[in-house]
Amino acid sequence: MAARVLVADDSSTMRKIILRSLQAVGVPSAVEAADGEEAVKIFKPGEFDLVLTDWNMPGKNGLEVIQEIRKMDPDVTIMMVTTEAEKSRVMEAIQAGVSDYLVKPFTADTLREKLEKHGC
Repeated sequence: MAARVLVADDSSTMRKIILRSLQAVGVPSAVEAADGEEAVKIFKPGEFDLVLTDWNMPGKNGLEVIQEIRKMDPDVTIMMVTTEAEKSRVMEAIQAGVSDYLVKPFTADTLREKLEKHGC
């Protein structure tokens, strides 16, 4: 069974890139959210195996998305997809409950490795 994935990014281009990368690693489809608020509205515990969220989004940023989703589902895998690779920001995300990081730009192989690492 393919992983059920929620992709939150305010850039439609980036969402397309992420969806293509997911398809390349065997995830045929994903639910898209155009921003953090939409992601939190769409997310339901038990309906998703993985959440891929951008850091910088209007409304709710990726950190807020992580915090709110963690309250609903402490076990879902959440990956931050971002250009933010600074140590302090990474620590902030880890404290908020992020499972892993995917630094832009990334390859399908990198995505596959991260998904396998988390059993998605």
